Amino acid sequence: MILASNDFSDAIDFIFHKRESVSGGIQVGGPNELLHLAATHLWISAASVLLACLVAIPLGLWLGHIGRGEFLAISVSNVGRAVPSLALLAFFVAFVGIGFTNVVLVLALLAIPPILTNTYVGVRQVSRETVDAARGVGLTEGQIIRKVELPLALPIIFAGLRTSAVAVVATATIAPLGNWESLGTPIVEPQTYGAPGQLAAAILVALITLLTDWSIGALQRASTPAGLKVSAHSGGRRKRFSLPLPTRTETT
Repeated sequence: MILASNDFSDAIDFIFHKRESVSGGIQVGGPNELLHLAATHLWISAASVLLACLVAIPLGLWLGHIGRGEFLAISVSNVGRAVPSLALLAFFVAFVGIGFTNVVLVLALLAIPPILTNTYVGVRQVSRETVDAARGVGLTEGQIIRKVELPLALPIIFAGLRTSAVAVVATATIAPLGNWESLGTPIVEPQTYGAPGQLAAAILVALITLLTDWSIGALQRASTPAGLKVSAHSGGRRKRFSLPLPTRTETT
């Protein structure tokens, strides 16, 4: 217990103060270096999630709208969970080399399955009567997707986005293996940063992951249409406060 406490204190000190590297000759740690690593970590994570959204959301909206592609959406989700990110990173080296593009492609492929699946499911859960009513008032298929299905599916889409973003931020520690700096750099280079640097980077990754989850959760709540909020709230009130009506008795 005492040893673990000392390791944690040493890691916190690494975050706020520079020190000589394990191999010697350079200074490592401190807020300047770790903030730089955190910034590159967030940048590559954001680029990967954005690319995943550009691919998965339009595809999921269209497949959900036409009512086809359930097998594709579920299969992509299952395959995405099964393929190791390190294997993809090594695979893309042969085609795009090492660097930013390679890492973004790998992380985007990790992020696509939850977003695609949730987008498809969210659209399919929109009431068909609502869609038929929109079609009946003259909306085109594209307008139905943009003005009816997308707004109603947003809470579920954001749930998939939340899952993907958390997974990407946590997995972006592999970026140094693709020749891109991130908070994974101290983790994969113990010969330079030592155990305190590894633990300090892991702490920062955990904090950023929690912050990402909270931020997207807040966006999810903010993007939920007011009608859905009222419906859910009133539905909960009915369940909580409804009482059986008294039985009327006949008097003679």
